Amino acid sequence: MTKSNNVYSLIIGGSSGMGLATAQQLAEQGHSIIIVGRDADKLASAKVRLELLTREFNSQVHAWQEDLYDTESVNHLIARIDTFDGHIKQLVNAAGYFNPKAFSEHSVDDYELYMGLNRSIFFVTQAVVNNMKAHHGGEIVNIGSMWAHQAIKATPSSAYSMAKAGLHAFTQHLAMELADSNIRVNAVAPAVVKTPIYNSFIDPSELDQALAGFNAFHPIGRIGKVDDIANAITFLLSDKASWVTGAIWNIDGGVMAGRN
Repeated sequence: MTKSNNVYSLIIGGSSGMGLATAQQLAEQGHSIIIVGRDADKLASAKVRLELLTREFNSQVHAWQEDLYDTESVNHLIARIDTFDGHIKQLVNAAGYFNPKAFSEHSVDDYELYMGLNRSIFFVTQAVVNNMKAHHGGEIVNIGSMWAHQAIKATPSSAYSMAKAGLHAFTQHLAMELADSNIRVNAVAPAVVKTPIYNSFIDPSELDQALAGFNAFHPIGRIGKVDDIANAITFLLSDKASWVTGAIWNIDGGVMAGRN
């Protein structure tokens, strides 16, 4: 199997969690990959893993260290995209932050952690779309959230849910605007999935035990794995989903269907 080395999949937040799982699946299919993250060690480790997967395809792997919370870094990332010598055919916006907090306890600073991330995603996506238009098309998948659809009392998440609901709306508006440019835009909305996103408020050594309490929350009877989400993302990016745009898929173990 041979793919063009000049066609790339860009995964924002691709050094861990759902983003890395998606990057690995795409690498296994022979895609050239660009991952973006802010932790140098995680990026380096992820790059090594991806290079092993792409070796037989002679595909390229780039790891760009950028901080979506830093304006200068975001501008640098946008400049990289603007001058990139290749077709960024696929974009996955997988960067995220989650720290449940009561509405009355939110400060401006932690509110901005969510909204600032959305702002960065907005303008980075804009730069990628310009690249896609110049190369006659592409596919975008945003990682939204079940929390954007409904509130869960055990995890008060007003700011997070507000940001993710905005990302869902962003997905649908882009799908309408970009259809004529041969660019499809979709989103996935996971429920509880074991990823490092929970490390912001749960000790990693206690994560398995803490998340096990959410198994019964899902009608299927277990929390999600990163590959459960990556499977859906890679399908939405593929030609098999060529008639799908503007969709927000609940990849949630049945949570939005009902409760046990």
